[in-house]
Amino acid sequence: MTDPPATAVRPEPPSGSPSGLDLDRLAGHLAAHRPDLLTGPLRAELIAGGRSNLTYLVQAGEREFVLRRPPLGHVLATAHDMGREFQVISALAPTGVPVPATLLHCADETVLGAPFYLMERVPGVVYRNRSQTDPLTPAQRRELALVMMDVLATLHTVDPAAVGLADFGRPEGFLARQVRRWGGQLDRSRSRPLPRIDELRERLAASAPDGRNAGRIVHGDYRLDNLIAVCEPPTRDGGPEIGTVAVSLGGVGPANQGDRLPTGADGSATGTVAIRAVLDWEMATLGDPLADLGLLLTYWDVLGDSDAADDNPVADGLGPRAGFPTGAELLDRYAARSDVDVGPLDWHVALGCFKLAVICEGIHYRHTLGQTVGEGFDRIGALVDPLVAYGLAAFRRV
Repeated sequence: MTDPPATAVRPEPPSGSPSGLDLDRLAGHLAAHRPDLLTGPLRAELIAGGRSNLTYLVQAGEREFVLRRPPLGHVLATAHDMGREFQVISALAPTGVPVPATLLHCADETVLGAPFYLMERVPGVVYRNRSQTDPLTPAQRRELALVMMDVLATLHTVDPAAVGLADFGRPEGFLARQVRRWGGQLDRSRSRPLPRIDELRERLAASAPDGRNAGRIVHGDYRLDNLIAVCEPPTRDGGPEIGTVAVSLGGVGPANQGDRLPTGADGSATGTVAIRAVLDWEMATLGDPLADLGLLLTYWDVLGDSDAADDNPVADGLGPRAGFPTGAELLDRYAARSDVDVGPLDWHVALGCFKLAVICEGIHYRHTLGQTVGEGFDRIGALVDPLVAYGLAAFRRV
C-alpha cells in the first residue's frame, strides 16, 4: 500500500460517527459479510490513548467489538498494515499468547477509506498513565511487570511454522533491515532539521549485529500499555474467588478453594494479576527478539525513568518512576523463562530509541497537518531530541 497524499481531503463522516469511521458504510459492509454481528444499530467511540493506528469500540445492540484502522492522512508505508496484524493475531489464537479473537478483515479501502479489521472486545484495563497505576499496590505493580515479561517470553518461544507463520518475515539481516526501514520512514516524515538523528542512524547502520536469535516472532512494539490486564484485589478471606486464574510469582494456574496468593515485599496481597490480551501487532514479523527487549527498555528506562519522562504523553505510567521494577529486573525475569540468548542490549536499546524517535516524528508531522485524533499529540514532537540523545549514549556503550 502506498502512502496517500498528505494533503488529501477526506469527507466528513455522517452525524453520530466518530472521525475516521463511517458507521453507515461499516453497517453496509457487515450486512454483506458478517450479518451476525449486526444485532442492533451501530454506535462507536474512539478509544483514547493510541498514538498511531485508530481503535474504536463499536456497539451493535448488546454486542461489542473493536475496530482497528490506520491513522488519517500521512501514512507510512508498511507501518500500519492491518492485514499483517489480523494474520498474526489469528495465528496466535491457539497458543499460550493471549490475543483477542479476530472477526473480520477488510482490505477494501473504499469502505472506510483504509483497510481495517474487527476483533472481540477483551475486558480489562490498558494501563497508560499514573492515574491508573498509582492506585495499584507495590506488589501488584511488581507482579504486573513480571507477568508482562512472562508473556513476552512465551511469544518468543512460539514456533512460527507450527502456527502457519513460517513465511511471515525474513529473519536473515533483520536488524540491518530495521535500520534501513526506519531510516526510510524518517525520510518520509521529516519536516524540520534533526541533525543528530542522522548520526544515530549512520552509527546503527555501520554496526548492525547478525542477530543470533533471528527467526522468532517479534511483536515490534511490546510494552505495558499495549496489553489488556486485570489487577483485582484479594477477596475478603485473602484468597482469589474459586474459578479465577491466579497469576503469581510462582506461575499461572487455576485457583483452588482456600488458596492464598503470596504477598509482596510490603506485605500487601497481590490479588489476581493477569494479562488478558496483547494488542497492536501491526509491526509484528519474524526477526530477532532482542529488538523487542531493546524497545521495551527504551520505553521503560529511557522514557519511564529519565528526564524524558517529565510530562511525557507516551510512557507516563511506565517504568521505575511509576513504582515498577527496574529494566534489569525485567530482563532477569525474561531470561529465567526464555531460551533466548539475551546478552548485551546496548545496540538494541539504541535501535529502540531510533525507531521510537522516527515514530514520534511521524506523529508530530501528522499533528502539524491537523491529521491526528485525540489528545497529547502536541507534545509528541518534543520527545524526538531526548530519544536521539539517549540512543547515542547507549550506542557509545556498545
